[in-house]
Amino acid sequence: MRVPLSWLREYVDLPATETGRDVQAKLISAGLEVETVEHLGADLKGPLVVGQVLTIEELEGFKKPIRFCTVDVGRANGTGEPQEIVCGARNFSVGDKVVVVLPGATLPGGFSISARKTYGKVSHGMICSSDELGMGDDGSHGIIVLPPETEVGKDAVELLELVDEVLDIAVTANRGDCLSIRGVARETAIAYGLPLRDPALLDVPGPNAFGYPVKVSDPAGCDRFTARTVTGLSPEARSPIWLQRRLQKVGMRPISLAVDVTNYVMMELGQPLHAYDRHQVQGAIGVRRAQEGEKIVTLDGVERKLHAEDLVITDDRGPIGLAGVMGGADTEIADHDPSEEGAGATTDVIIEAAHFDQVSVARTARRHKLSSEASRRFERGVDPQAAAAAAQRTVDLLVLLAGGTAEAGVTEVVAPGAPHTVTMAADHPDKVAGVTYGRATVVRRLQEVGCDVYGQDELIVTVPSWRPDLTDPNDLAEEVIRLEGYENLPSTLPRPPAGRGLTARQRLHRRIGRALAGAGYVEALNYPFVSEQVFDQLGLEADDPARRVVKLVNPLSDEEPALRTSLLPGLLAALRRNDGRGSHDLALFETGLVFQPRDAARVAANLPVDRRPSPDDIAALNAALPDQPRHVAVVLAGAREQAGWWGKGRPADWADAVEAARTVAREAGAELGIRKGQYGPWHPGRCAELTVTVDGAERVVGHAGELHPRVLKTLGLPARSCAMELDLDVLERVGDTVPQAPSISTFPVATQDVALVVDAYVPAADVEAALREGAGELLESIRLFDVYENAEQLGEGRKSLAYALRFRANDRTLTVDEASAAREAAVALATDRTGAVLRG
Repeated sequence: MRVPLSWLREYVDLPATETGRDVQAKLISAGLEVETVEHLGADLKGPLVVGQVLTIEELEGFKKPIRFCTVDVGRANGTGEPQEIVCGARNFSVGDKVVVVLPGATLPGGFSISARKTYGKVSHGMICSSDELGMGDDGSHGIIVLPPETEVGKDAVELLELVDEVLDIAVTANRGDCLSIRGVARETAIAYGLPLRDPALLDVPGPNAFGYPVKVSDPAGCDRFTARTVTGLSPEARSPIWLQRRLQKVGMRPISLAVDVTNYVMMELGQPLHAYDRHQVQGAIGVRRAQEGEKIVTLDGVERKLHAEDLVITDDRGPIGLAGVMGGADTEIADHDPSEEGAGATTDVIIEAAHFDQVSVARTARRHKLSSEASRRFERGVDPQAAAAAAQRTVDLLVLLAGGTAEAGVTEVVAPGAPHTVTMAADHPDKVAGVTYGRATVVRRLQEVGCDVYGQDELIVTVPSWRPDLTDPNDLAEEVIRLEGYENLPSTLPRPPAGRGLTARQRLHRRIGRALAGAGYVEALNYPFVSEQVFDQLGLEADDPARRVVKLVNPLSDEEPALRTSLLPGLLAALRRNDGRGSHDLALFETGLVFQPRDAARVAANLPVDRRPSPDDIAALNAALPDQPRHVAVVLAGAREQAGWWGKGRPADWADAVEAARTVAREAGAELGIRKGQYGPWHPGRCAELTVTVDGAERVVGHAGELHPRVLKTLGLPARSCAMELDLDVLERVGDTVPQAPSISTFPVATQDVALVVDAYVPAADVEAALREGAGELLESIRLFDVYENAEQLGEGRKSLAYALRFRANDRTLTVDEASAAREAAVALATDRTGAVLRG
């Protein structure tokens, strides 16, 4: 919401010395988010005056139309002689009043004006457009043409109100009252302790039987509808400069007088209005739900097919407007066309000021993807009591500015209702804030926001009509606290109960995060939403369990309607996005929940709100939810070790992804099995299958390795990108997180190397497992340090695996015979199980 300070001062007598920055600080202290203060005309320096075009000479021989004009600027140029100006615009004629900037002036953006020769003529200044003066769009797309009665030589800076300050406020969803100058003025008056001149306090005639006929068939969707009629509007009437400028400052474009007046009153009072061409409305105006399949052409020229839940405004023909969203083209206000001598211009209008249901308007706007200034306000809450005043204000302006006549008839259809009342203990704000305000302060602050307050220890608070967000005692407490100043609340740290802290699962997840961060990975948190097409991109089989997803009824994006079953889609998207922005050496990780639908679908019951849910209630709710195991995943691309004076560096490869899995397993205290695998997005020759033993049975918990080139091409990822994903919950289940102290022996180690030749398809992990088992308890560690393939020396389809075996006893120094015997036993078992033979 953009709020010009000059407009705000009309309703609050702010001190003359107060600047926009001062008001910003006050409003922020009161809880409004004032994002910026825009200083209009801050770098504008005159002379900038009103001139009248005397002559126009068309210059020939140039690529674009150029005109040489003489303009009367009065005595503003010091001589009284006509000013000679070259201009390329075509939307003005001889006799028009225009805005002229003279030499010596400076326009917004630091553009200095001086006499200069151009197109063979000397131009002494400029004839200005609205864009050149920083005024915004005025709809003309050319030179500003002022009303004929404007005085020549008048200061245009003052006339056009070019110097002002505009506060840009980010209005939250619950503060619809602040989407108006009236609402912000009320907050400003409270912040400064000044009286408010409420623009809605008008003398409004009561309803009578002479008003335009209106029938509301859905009082739940429309609980108030006011209609007023103004006739005899002058077709030539235009919005005055002050009205156009105020609309431009709040970010709206002037269109025509009738439309500008309704927009002006909406911005002033917060009540959306609509003006119908009375001669285009056939019969009584109605408010009802649409019939399925009905159609309407809205003001933006789009034909829309209506839904049965849409609330519409109708006449005898059918829908003529989407209630609270946008009017229909059939009853649009027609503007005057000078070339047709007023033919077709609207002279009689019906003013609608209604109050529509917030939810109905919000759903209609989203259903038709049609957001408007009116729908924004109705969605956030509009003061129903302001409808009659807004209609009266509109009528008054149309009579004043367009010479119209207000008909005596007043239509007002009101559904029965009562003000909302909240009962609250007088000390409730004290308990919420931890500050003793006292009853007097609580009552005073609630009265300042418009509440009627009665009672002593227990307050009965009647909420004002413009604050539909105040529904319970905590809302009222928040009003007291924010007006007393959030900065005055004491800063105290909560004191947790003794004996509580992080759970074992939380500690594990933090350790894993720290370990991966220490290994050079950066955490990337992604949204848990995916499209089902991503599984095709990852190359998953048609019957892969990961394709079974939980779909959302109301997704944030129609393109991603499902919950993820893997962390990889989000991480790979982050990898692609960062690589596209120039970061090519990447190592990202994420820990998060994935969602797996249960075999038997259940419907979650609504939990009670009048009491704490029982354990059975919570258990039933959890049983209806999908399984949500926690996974950890990493992705890598580019260089894993940078090149420099210390060495050549190296690119990330499949082994780094496998090592990330080992890092996670070590933190979980789990023994991870690693063997050759083949799955989905991974390269079939560079994919490791990760396993653990659960209850005596081996279970696959993830995969790691290099991604398939086809997947990389489909997703637009860097070449040779790698990834790993593990099921953390299973690792936690089988792991032992009790810290293990290292075993330190005083006896020396005996190292034995062994090189075994096996078939190329035999996994190194199987050979290592056989060696480990065969060596027995004397084996301290085993490490694969070389893999060698040479068909001439080893034979076709054979490979050599070299291992370093370290033997040590806890109670003695091993002899050569003991170490050799353990080595031979290890080799014998490897030979028996894998067909390995000692090399050479």
